[in-house]
Amino acid sequence: MTKVLILSDSHGLTTEITKIKERHHASYYIHCGDSELPKDAHELQDFITVKGNCDWQGDFPLEKIITICGLRFLITHGHLFDVKAGLLQLQYRALEVDADVVCFGHSHIAYAEKVNGKLLINPGSIRQPKRFPDPGYVLLEWDDSMKIVVSFYSIYGEKLLNLPYRKQFNLKT
Repeated sequence: MTKVLILSDSHGLTTEITKIKERHHASYYIHCGDSELPKDAHELQDFITVKGNCDWQGDFPLEKIITICGLRFLITHGHLFDVKAGLLQLQYRALEVDADVVCFGHSHIAYAEKVNGKLLINPGSIRQPKRFPDPGYVLLEWDDSMKIVVSFYSIYGEKLLNLPYRKQFNLKT
């Protein structure tokens, strides 16, 4: 079972990042930007991190394209794709790079949806969530069948069951 922990928009939080990481022991860790921490921050060790619009200290890339256990990920903050106005530009970028999964932040709104065969995930914000009350993050899990389970968690480690999104996606269909 592959586990990927995804968080975004931590805006200076450090202890919380460490606690979340220690809680889940994932195979991979992704931070979708606006950590507001330097690139060498201990809390970001082991994280694949991209630059957000508030990351003045960190010399992070604007996007990363990586393959994890058979799935191609596009990781970006989202501000350069105007995600607060809509996801069309982000969807086009996912098509350009042939991504299966797109991880982004910026809007602080927790979101997961399969659109045109691409799984789009915004883990929300662990500091300042919008639209939903709980600061949170995502744990993504899948096995060889490529049936992906998206679980939203509160910053305190409680599974959030009240979000209006499907929890399971199959990327083969």
